[in-house]
Amino acid sequence: MPLEPALPKQMYVDDLHWRRESDVVLAAAWFCVGRLVELTLDRPSRLAVVDVLGESLLLTSDRTGGLHAAYNVCRHRGSQVVPVDPGGDLPVPTGVHSLRCPYHSWTYDLDGRLLKAPHTEDVADFDADRFELHEVAIEAWGGFVFVNLTPERAGGLLDEIGPAVAGLERYPMADLRVGRRLRYDVAANYKVLSENYNECYHCGPVHPELTRLVPAFGGGGQELPWEQGIPHRDGAWTFTLTGTTNRRPFTGLDESERSRHKGALVHPNLWLSCSPDHVAAFVLWPLAVDRTRVGCDLLFAPEEIDSADFDPDDAADLWDLVNRQDWAICESVQRGMSSRAYRNGWFAPMEDASADIRRWLLPRLGADGPE
Repeated sequence: MPLEPALPKQMYVDDLHWRRESDVVLAAAWFCVGRLVELTLDRPSRLAVVDVLGESLLLTSDRTGGLHAAYNVCRHRGSQVVPVDPGGDLPVPTGVHSLRCPYHSWTYDLDGRLLKAPHTEDVADFDADRFELHEVAIEAWGGFVFVNLTPERAGGLLDEIGPAVAGLERYPMADLRVGRRLRYDVAANYKVLSENYNECYHCGPVHPELTRLVPAFGGGGQELPWEQGIPHRDGAWTFTLTGTTNRRPFTGLDESERSRHKGALVHPNLWLSCSPDHVAAFVLWPLAVDRTRVGCDLLFAPEEIDSADFDPDDAADLWDLVNRQDWAICESVQRGMSSRAYRNGWFAPMEDASADIRRWLLPRLGADGPE
């Protein structure tokens, strides 16, 4: 099997290409924005504000719990309905009954319909139906919330992500809760991170602790049984520094899943690493051509979190170690790609899965490569 060329240099380092990729591909993809519970959208009459690709979005659950999303832009004069300071913290999710723009008090229902526009009573042809908030598609799967900034082009969420999450149906994803949050700013393109996540050619050199726990990862990643799950070393069964824990495996897993590790990469920005007792859920926030914010939530069964002796440090310590090893090598890759000597990289046969980003990205760009 020959070496395969990776994506060209400009797709990782060129700001003009980044803007095109962001507009053409990422803005038309189902983009994970976090957990329903953390955004409080698991309850009726709630509002959360998120930033996706530089766009401020309003996410709401209506009085019956139905999910809605819209651009944070008033239809009157363009003010943000919920003002957000650039570079500041996002507003804390809150309970609401309606959305009122602070500029001229145009008021919207939680589904985006215009309810009130003061002093328009005498406008003969004023039609409130023409002034609903600009819609953003929103759906949920497994307790995660996804949005699509281009709803007119959005297919169904499961049609898009279904193949990636096939095989995870026995993990109680929707019921899990965050037991520990890890946050990182990585000076690298989001594709560098995704390609790194999707191969284990690097695991031996970069992750000695991980390969002692999962010896198969140290062999370059060829012919790993991803569908059945990857076995741990003898005596180990989960992703912790010792390979064991006092937490019980999730109810409903099959015999193999109770002792093996499974994973999924849901393009463009959700990674799931599933251990028998916890799930590490990574949400990537591409911020620039060479900068990605990463949230790593460690998800556990509610009954484990509620137990008196719950302590996620055994899992968090290993994940934080492995994550920092990954981010350091990804930042080195980004720096190297920025060199005048670099043109494009190559995938060895054991890295074939890393070509997934090409298979996913290039058709959506509408070409064989960047302009």
